[in-house]
Amino acid sequence: MRQILFLLLSGLLLGHSTLAQKTPVALRVATYNLRLNVASDGVNAWPNRKELVKNLVRYHNFDVFGTQEGFRGQLNDVAELPEYAFVGHGRDDGKESGEHSAIFYKKSRLKLLQSGDFWLSQTPNEPSKGWDATCCNRICSWARFQDLKTNQEFYFFSVHFDHEGVEARRQSGHLMVQKIQEIAKNAPIICVGDFNSTPDTDQIKTMQTLLRDAFQVAKQPPYGPVGTFQGFKLDAPLQDRIDYVFVSKQFEVLDYAVLTDSMRGLYPSDHFPVLVNVVLK
Repeated sequence: MRQILFLLLSGLLLGHSTLAQKTPVALRVATYNLRLNVASDGVNAWPNRKELVKNLVRYHNFDVFGTQEGFRGQLNDVAELPEYAFVGHGRDDGKESGEHSAIFYKKSRLKLLQSGDFWLSQTPNEPSKGWDATCCNRICSWARFQDLKTNQEFYFFSVHFDHEGVEARRQSGHLMVQKIQEIAKNAPIICVGDFNSTPDTDQIKTMQTLLRDAFQVAKQPPYGPVGTFQGFKLDAPLQDRIDYVFVSKQFEVLDYAVLTDSMRGLYPSDHFPVLVNVVLK
């Protein structure tokens, strides 16, 4: 009798262990336009915001997140969080000059396997402006990671589309699809960024020929406002969604949130971060 009970109990424990091993482990993914460091922002200048950004990242426990607009000094400030490292180069010279579309990742969760950059232009392998962009070079940084909890690998892209050139944004959508397929092939993919584009635009529709918009496919109703840009204004209408998280079909999006954290009337950035929990199917 004791032997039978022992075998039954062992079977139950083994079954429980097997179920535990199969339980998916969510990855907390975000995109965050940090707003560049410019003194003319006054009370909203980076020195007054950097601790707010760091506290937000730590509290919401991002595992991996793409940033936009950050200068190297700003990225070094965020990297004062000892649990994170980052990759990505400056858009002006492919080294440290100019704004970055950097990728931060939690070192205890993800192992960096490979990384690179390309520019949104007709010459993507070198620092350059594209099409009708007049102001700035635009860069996309990417990384290949291994999830240390699941041993699964995936690619992560962080990008910032042009804010002036209509054709530059349209063509950047096509280039992103081309380069993502070239770099990641059929591997699981996450692409985040400030696309300076609303969902009805050609470039966002082009992105959706390859990847799914997390806002649309989350299993739970989206949390927070639709709009992701507020320009440091507490009364901003928050209607236009221009920051996105896209995922390939291998990912399931558990939930989606636009985080509106503020401190005494000050926002950490002029964009809200977008946070999603995803699991590989």
